[in-house]
Amino acid sequence: MNKKIVKVGYGDVEKIKIGGQNPLVFVGGPCAIENRDHALFMAGAIKKICDKLKIQWIYKSCYDKDCRSSPKSFHGVGIEKGLEILSEVRRLYKVPVVSDFSDPSWADLTGEVCDLVQVPAYLCRQTSILRAAARTNKPILLKKGQFMSPWNMKNSCRKLESFGNEKIILTERGTFMGYNMLVNDMTSFPIMASTGYPVCYDATHSIQLPTSMGNISGGQREFIPYLVRSAVANGINLLFMEVHDNPAKALSDSNTVLDLKYLENILYQAKKLHQIRIEILNKLGDDNVHPTNP
Repeated sequence: MNKKIVKVGYGDVEKIKIGGQNPLVFVGGPCAIENRDHALFMAGAIKKICDKLKIQWIYKSCYDKDCRSSPKSFHGVGIEKGLEILSEVRRLYKVPVVSDFSDPSWADLTGEVCDLVQVPAYLCRQTSILRAAARTNKPILLKKGQFMSPWNMKNSCRKLESFGNEKIILTERGTFMGYNMLVNDMTSFPIMASTGYPVCYDATHSIQLPTSMGNISGGQREFIPYLVRSAVANGINLLFMEVHDNPAKALSDSNTVLDLKYLENILYQAKKLHQIRIEILNKLGDDNVHPTNP
């Protein structure tokens, strides 16, 4: 079991502890910030569900989707407007917020607003990005690149540590298997947890079929519940899912975002499974649950 605890939240928002035997935490929201009204609506709807289930959560939405395949795709509302909207979500709902950044020059402004900064999967080895993320002094949600093995993520951790930041959460989001297909290797969770840092599962990007529709990505969202249950049973600390009230109309990742109407059911199952796993660990002990090579 990972030993390090990452604390998320500053000021007057809810403070969250991620890792160890702390409860499972949810991070979610629309892939991209579409406009102020939609962001506030989604934050209110997710908060209602999480409050009902007594699950701590972090609101996620991005101001600039710099990794879009097509120049005609929606790339976001921009850093200034986006961070203004995230600040309002944070203030109104007292919830921590997270967004990624794709340019080192965006890091400082992102870190001033966000309680957690996200490093995109395709930049997880980029030294300039990791240095900029570390220097925000905020906790870092580090996505594992689709091209990366779980054991090589320790090298990105070493970079962040060398830049003075050890507040790291490692995230699985699928690995390339041939073209236009991602696959989840559930051994990635204990492997990445061996670094000592908390681990996260990104369920909605994991069912993506990258650029399978020509200039946009397809997806198989019907597998989200199955993969979530598997990941929770394998020891995650944080569950990441992008959520939208009308996926067909979503301006980003419309083929992979989870429909809001299914969120409560999936979170309920995830919370129960996480609790059962912790009870088993406490009863039997790590040595009896996790065999080791002689």
